[in-house]
Amino acid sequence: MGLKSKVLIIGGTGYLGKRLVKASLEQGHETFVLMRPEIGVDIEKIQMLLGFKNQGARLVIGSFNDHRSHVEAVKQVDVVICAVSGVHIRSHQILLQLKLVDAIKEAGNIKVYIYTLENRRSLENVTKIIGTDPARMADAMEPGRVTFDDKMVVRKAIEDAGIPFTYVSANCFAGYMVGGLCQPGHILPSRESVTLFGDGNKKSIFVNEDDIATYTIKTIDDPRTLNKTVYIRPPANILSQREVVGLWEKLIGKELEKSSLSEQEFLNIMKGN
Repeated sequence: MGLKSKVLIIGGTGYLGKRLVKASLEQGHETFVLMRPEIGVDIEKIQMLLGFKNQGARLVIGSFNDHRSHVEAVKQVDVVICAVSGVHIRSHQILLQLKLVDAIKEAGNIKVYIYTLENRRSLENVTKIIGTDPARMADAMEPGRVTFDDKMVVRKAIEDAGIPFTYVSANCFAGYMVGGLCQPGHILPSRESVTLFGDGNKKSIFVNEDDIATYTIKTIDDPRTLNKTVYIRPPANILSQREVVGLWEKLIGKELEKSSLSEQEFLNIMKGN
């Protein structure tokens, strides 16, 4: 068996990032986690980082305001995974990712750059993006489509920089969507009622976040993923909202009261937010 790639994870204390750190360590990679000086007194994140260190990860200091610190961090590894949380202000998040592309290009040693927005060995430099494939979202409606347009800005920067890539399309996070019966803003399922979007029959792909992390790390040393898009689409996880609701109704032995939200009503709510 060949040597495992060295992996740097940026955003390792985030929702997906912490799972990527765990998966990388479990799969035997020498794992580095970027620790920002700006973390300040965020005790929970500091404790998480120290926990990673106790599990064998190496902590490296790097600030988004210090280009040189990023370059030096990148030079220590073969693979960079960007798991910067989507809760950041959109323009700020894109700027951070473009700064990373610049650092990776200057370092010149990275085999894989895994970029997670919603989200690379020595073959050459490789970039991986996790989330819904923005190249297939040209028909997405405003105001939501701006997210996909932003992803394409980062993708263009990666490819213009000549960084070999793998894009990982994992679709919907099951933890965010399934528990709340596919209702944004809901994590726990109601025992009384549910709002369906349209007729509730449109299909989505739901993927467990731990599985996303596991298979993302598996692509690192797989030459088949070079300059390709990897789609994570478990057939049993392709469900409509009505089917998700039906599974819950079967579990609780009760039918929920259902209302419907039209496309225009949904768009109005999005614009209001």
